[in-house]
Amino acid sequence: MLSYIRRHLGIKLFISYLTVILVGVIVLATTAEFVVPSAFDRHLAAMSAMMSPMMGDSTNNLELDLFNNFRAAVTEAMILAALASSVVAVLVSLLVSRQVVAPVREMMLASQRISEGHYNERVQVPGDVSKDELDELSQLALRFNRMAASLEQTEVIRRQLIADVTHELRTPLTAVKGSMEGLIDGVLPADEGTFQQIISEAERLQRLVNDLQELSRVEAGAYELNIHSYRVSDLLAAAEARLGRQFEEKGVTLEIALPNDLPQVLADEDRIGQVLLNLVGNALQYTPPGGKVQVTAADQRDEVYIAVSDNGMGIPAEHLPHLFTRFYRVDKSRSRAGGGSGIGLTIVKILVEAQGGSIWTQSEGAGRGSTFTFSLPTAR
Repeated sequence: MLSYIRRHLGIKLFISYLTVILVGVIVLATTAEFVVPSAFDRHLAAMSAMMSPMMGDSTNNLELDLFNNFRAAVTEAMILAALASSVVAVLVSLLVSRQVVAPVREMMLASQRISEGHYNERVQVPGDVSKDELDELSQLALRFNRMAASLEQTEVIRRQLIADVTHELRTPLTAVKGSMEGLIDGVLPADEGTFQQIISEAERLQRLVNDLQELSRVEAGAYELNIHSYRVSDLLAAAEARLGRQFEEKGVTLEIALPNDLPQVLADEDRIGQVLLNLVGNALQYTPPGGKVQVTAADQRDEVYIAVSDNGMGIPAEHLPHLFTRFYRVDKSRSRAGGGSGIGLTIVKILVEAQGGSIWTQSEGAGRGSTFTFSLPTAR
């Protein structure tokens, strides 16, 4: 019995209401026991003063009879009132208990279904009142639904991530397997070109694995930032030194234009170098030969804005909000054989925000170039 009561909130609430009722009845009876005699004596004394000349010696017997009858009447009235109020209180207690327990029970069942993988479960929230007018249980239900929606979105991302990683791994693995089978069957010649193709696909696999490992580390915060003040020109010079030859080989111009009075920024040199290499490298990749990539910076009070612009293929407006999502492709049909893993911009966003900045993208549409801008706090 006790274990049953412990497991049911409604029974606990009902017992608590009954306890309150019982205490009220006891208090009422005790109060009546002490108050009724004194009240009766006080009112009867006033009556006795008027009745004693007429009643004579029979006054005491009359007072006793009146008191006994009065007390019986009061007791009867109190018993009837207590019974009526107890019945009404029990009914109200049952109703209130159900009203309190029902949403809690609904959330319990919904949470059980969510734990079984049904992330689309939701609980009812009153829709005819504003958020500020909701009581605590309704507020709890609202937050429960938000948690469920977040879990559902996380599950969607997880499934999409698995599908994307599988796709990205399958393509180079298929190429390597096909090349090896061709070598074994003698269909492909065992020359430098065939081996170079296998090496290229193996390197692509290695890049994807390295990028996934890096993404896992930065999302988990498993790295340390060594923040110091740096000149933006020095950070950009390091990126130019590493990518300059690739720009020359493709025939794309890299232009860096910085104001003379630009303040120093607070950043981690290695991590911000990683950001610049990714953004400038992407601009190079999507700019055709003869095009231009321009890097500019501007002082914006407590921040410095660094922008990487190109006059390449551009980005349609509907794709701009999704560019920093893992494996997101602007062109779903485009092969990534010559591109990156598709998670570089996700890593860039995390690293920029970890250093106190933010990043955003602008483009006037397909074929009209694009601009990636990120901010860093100044050192002044």
